[in-house]
Parts: sequence; C-alpha cells; structure tokens
Amino acid sequence: MKIVVLGGGISTERDVSLSSSRMIYEALKKKGHQAILLDVYLGYEGDYEDIFEKNIDWAENIGGITESNPDISSIKALRKDGGKSFFGPGVIPVCQMADVVFLGLHGEDGENGKVQAAFDLLGIRYTGTDYVSSALAMDKSLAKELFAFHSIPTPAGTHLKKGEESTQRVPFPCVVKACRGGSSVGVCIAHDDKEYQAALKEAFLYDEEAVIEQYIQGREFSCAVIDGKALPVIEIAPLTGFYDYKNKYQAGSTIETCPADLPKEKAEEMQAISEKVFSALRLKQYARMDFMMDGDGKLYCLEANTLPGMTPTSLIPQEAQAMGVSFEDLCEWIMELALKEGE
Repeated sequence: MKIVVLGGGISTERDVSLSSSRMIYEALKKKGHQAILLDVYLGYEGDYEDIFEKNIDWAENIGGITESNPDISSIKALRKDGGKSFFGPGVIPVCQMADVVFLGLHGEDGENGKVQAAFDLLGIRYTGTDYVSSALAMDKSLAKELFAFHSIPTPAGTHLKKGEESTQRVPFPCVVKACRGGSSVGVCIAHDDKEYQAALKEAFLYDEEAVIEQYIQGREFSCAVIDGKALPVIEIAPLTGFYDYKNKYQAGSTIETCPADLPKEKAEEMQAISEKVFSALRLKQYARMDFMMDGDGKLYCLEANTLPGMTPTSLIPQEAQAMGVSFEDLCEWIMELALKEGE
C-alpha cells in the first residue's frame, strides 16, 4: 500500500512529530508497505512521479528530541518560496497519490483541524479524527465546557485572553497553560501571584488565550481509546517535577507503569470516562486522555490528545503492548481504521 507519513511542520512540537513519524515510517516499511516520510512544511522538491518506488531512507536525517523547543524561525528560513503556504512543495500532489496519509503531526496546525479540513476538501484519506473534533479537543477551554456539559470530571478553572484583566482567580496553587498548546509547552504551576503573572506571560508566548485551573496533587495517568474502546491505563511518574516537555521525551526521566497499579474498579472507571470523553468530543479512530487522581481517589480528566505521540517513550505504544499488540501492528490497526473511515 502507498502511504505518506506526514510529520514536522512549524509547531513547538516539531521535533516530537518527526520522532513519531520516523517510528511510524519504519514500522510500516517492516509491514511491507511502500511508505515515504515527508515534512509537511519543507516538502519534497524532486521528481515525485515515481516517489513511492524510490530507494530512499526517508528517515535517515531525523534526529532525536532535544530538551528544549526547536527554533522554528530557522526552519522557516529553509523554505525557498518564503513559506506562504503551510504545505511545502509537492506535499499535496504526493498525498493525493497515496492510499492513505498517516498523520504524525503534533500541535498547532497538525492537531487543530486545519490540515484535516484541507484533506477532506481534497479527498485525501488520513489517520486520526476529523477537523471538527480536532478543533474541539485542541481548544482546552472549549473542551472543558463540553466536559462540564457531559458531567465529565475535570479540574475547576477559567480562561483568560491576552490583555484582559483576570476577574476570577483560581486559588493557589494553580496550573496555567496555553489554551491550544501541546506537549506541556507553555504550562506552569503557580504558587503565588508573582509565579502566576510569570506563568501567564509564558502561556501568552504560545497563544492568545490561557486556561487557569486548580492544581490537582496526586498521581498522573493516561488512557487511550481506539475505535471507541479503552486500552489499559498507564501511570506516569516523573522522577522530578511534573510531566513537562523534558520529562515526556527524554528517556529515563519518567517511570511509566502499564497496566497501572490500580484497583480493578478504579481502572475501569478511568476507562469508562475515557470512552465518554471520546464520545463527547466526537472523536474518531483513536485518541489519548490524560488524568490526575487525588489522594481521595477522585479522578479528573485534564484533556484529550487527538494525535498522541508515537515516539520511543510515548504512552499509546506502551498501552497497546500491554494488550499484546506490537508497535507495527498498532500502526497497521490505526491505518486500517483510516481506510475504513474513508469508505
């Protein structure tokens, strides 16, 4: 099967996206598919008439994930055409030639529904949920409103636009996060007013709107849903601090346990909430829900991730492995859901 694995881009999660895409690309090659890997922003400037037959290692120059965000301005400078379009040279025609596009994108335009909407108009099949549910899940403020409407437990909070005065203050400690960010970029925990103002400044570097919510002290978990059914719950325990960008992607920074060490009824409760979130946000194919559990055992859903990481340290592959599903079979499973969705 002819498959384009699409990664990169110009979001703060560019490095994570490329790492995910490399893993997906190599898995699909092992499955015998004619897979190629393209950077959605940089594209491909060669002859693409027989691109799926070319003997090229498309992942050869992709490195690992650094401890800090990539320099996006240096990436933009690589575009010879000035980068007026988000899609790089050749990306659209090559994707139209493929049987399916496996989205390895993370953050901003990759997960907010814009790419999905463009592909829908162009008749391109792709993995992951559609443009409406992508936008709902990416906007943490909108997602929390839907959580409240559907009685899904989530930390109490509010949102604030850049330049507005904060009229409703969440008690300290509180969590301040960019409304439409990912990979914990632009997320800070504030213990006093000085830290709160600094946290808002940090969040507004990445978005025009910030979400402020109560800080939940306790254990952190995640639970994926594929085709409407929850996978085993995984516990995430950073060795230091919280589950930030560094702890998510630097090997050895976090202890992950799957299946999580939880009473059966508590794990089933989290799985049921995950499936409810999947339905409430109108998600399709697959997604991953993040949770906190306080000292009294109360669960709080933090958010849903519509294109979760598929890196060497990512959570969905570990959850699938706990079910006896290899990484290669997981990629095949997701791809088959995309093909089914496009029928």
